[in-house]
Amino acid sequence: MNKNSLIYVAGHTGLVGSAILRKLKARGYKNLITKTHREMDLTGKKKVERFFAKEKPEYVFLAAAKVGGIHANRTYPAEFIYENLMIQTNVIDLSYRYGVKKLLFPESSCIYPKMCPQPMREEYLLTGLLEPTNEPFAIAKIAGMKMCEAYNRQYGTNFISIIPANVYGINDHFNEDGHVVASLIRRFHEAKTEGHKGVTIWGTGRPKREFLYVDDLADACIFLMDRYDKSEVINVGTGCSTSIAELSGLIKQAVGFDGNIDYDIIRPDGNPERLLDTSKITALGWRPEMQLAEGLKTTYEWYKKYVKS
Repeated sequence: MNKNSLIYVAGHTGLVGSAILRKLKARGYKNLITKTHREMDLTGKKKVERFFAKEKPEYVFLAAAKVGGIHANRTYPAEFIYENLMIQTNVIDLSYRYGVKKLLFPESSCIYPKMCPQPMREEYLLTGLLEPTNEPFAIAKIAGMKMCEAYNRQYGTNFISIIPANVYGINDHFNEDGHVVASLIRRFHEAKTEGHKGVTIWGTGRPKREFLYVDDLADACIFLMDRYDKSEVINVGTGCSTSIAELSGLIKQAVGFDGNIDYDIIRPDGNPERLLDTSKITALGWRPEMQLAEGLKTTYEWYKKYVKS
């Protein structure tokens, strides 16, 4: 890409898309195309095709997706598989048909098998059963990855897929259907302001996750758009895992809540651990910058300013 390239950021109002848009603007990219969901529903092919025919983007960041935590995945499995399949299918296919030079498709670490060896290497994909709580979402994402590979093989496109660690940061959805970090920040904040004695966490607190600040992911997306041209998916993470119990303690500290942390052990834990092997992207010269404790503080300060009065 160069500073005058015509770049479409799909899903620019979401967690990942908004971070990519911020990074691109900060680095002087001038011709950025965005459409809100109201302006263009990406699940409807006719409107999306009219958009591609008119705008003819050169590069596409496909950050649009229906996402959420365990609660949302368990409650809306049909929406998670249908909407993600439709969004991906339309944008990937039309990117080919209208001559997009390169497309980047973010996946999710939940596409790895539930009992995957740790850290998870890219070649471990499709070697075992998925975690049942987010299987519909994971299957949709796997289909998008395979669609990119198939189009590259058959049509000679340059569509790349990346697998980020658990992403958190500003502009997330801070509700019970959101990602774990955003959901916990809201709950700890409400417990503090409403004078509750404790916060109850789903599961045992033992599962481990790898948390990647969203601006670091955006930086990696632009880095890979410029420097990575292989069909093989590539991991993006920090190389460090944190238990949900440890995460809860860090969020409690960031919020300034002095109550208890309790665990509802009848609730599901999800995957026991998800830690990515990031040796491939590290070898290319990329590393994240934000430390988890600092990222949580930054996210909480943003939450207080823009979500809670």
